[in-house]
Amino acid sequence: MKILSFGVPCYNSETYMKKCIDSLLVGGDDIEIIIVDDGSKDGTAAIADEYAAAYPDIVKAVHQENGGHGEAVNTGLKNASGLYYKVVDSDDWLDEESLKKVIEVLKRFAQNKKRVDLMICNYVYEHVEDQTSKAIRYANVLPEGEVFGWNKVRRFRVDQNLLMHSMIYRTRVLKDAGLELPKHTFYVDNLFAYVPLPYVRSLYYMNVDLYRYYIGRSDQSVNETVMISRIDQQIRVNKMMFDAYSLPDDVFNKRLARYMMSYLAMICLVTSIMLTISGTEEHRQKRKEMWRYFKENDPGMYYRLRVGLRGIVSNPPGMISSSIMRKGYHLAQKIYKFN
Repeated sequence: MKILSFGVPCYNSETYMKKCIDSLLVGGDDIEIIIVDDGSKDGTAAIADEYAAAYPDIVKAVHQENGGHGEAVNTGLKNASGLYYKVVDSDDWLDEESLKKVIEVLKRFAQNKKRVDLMICNYVYEHVEDQTSKAIRYANVLPEGEVFGWNKVRRFRVDQNLLMHSMIYRTRVLKDAGLELPKHTFYVDNLFAYVPLPYVRSLYYMNVDLYRYYIGRSDQSVNETVMISRIDQQIRVNKMMFDAYSLPDDVFNKRLARYMMSYLAMICLVTSIMLTISGTEEHRQKRKEMWRYFKENDPGMYYRLRVGLRGIVSNPPGMISSSIMRKGYHLAQKIYKFN
């Protein structure tokens, strides 16, 4: 059995996918790399086949009709044979020395028959525009060097949510959770980082800067203009997250439920901000409709979302508040450099 399977969703990735794949190959025979060519129209498919031919025991090339990022993640998971599964987007890469350390720890878990449902590592924003880096680390939140449960997890800062970049799930957890991301929808990484969490009972944190998140391209999904243009997909993901669980009742641990509520509130806040700063009446009505959907489908959970600070900020009462909301978002953008 492979220790770690990497799903690498690729769509028209010929100019940067080699850097990503080469960074994973350091794992050698302990890993498998599943390159999912999601209906690319450039040389992505040929590059995937070249790697599969050169590394037949490590690399699989899977070709499919275009289904979007979520469907590519689904395909990677369906083809994964490793004990653990991690998604690495084709424009990102992993730090090779950190990856070696991670694999050794995962191998030790397997050898000692120690069940760890989720390994968490740091990730680093690599900003293309100003050539700066910003690491997101969890040493103040998570214990190091031990397997632990949710009761040992402390409060996360606003910039410290567990994202796809920082997570390595035990493959069985994702399958038990029935994780299946929607087709032709961006921002499904939020579902990946949220829906399986109640199936996670044991965690381990490695304080290494593993994932390098390349950010700053004008066509990236986290670009503000792009986010506004795809706002209906953000709303869809928000509703799917809301519908997944009734918090805190559906979650076995109070601290986990608290974290999930906080994360959901943050995602709803981001969507509400995008709907507000676009400045259109259509988007103002969509923001109202989204929150009305929450109220009608789970009034108790809606209330808990709405009365928190993020919920209040998500629903500014007038144009002055909307202006403050816009300025606050751009200030946070400068401080935290998240897109």
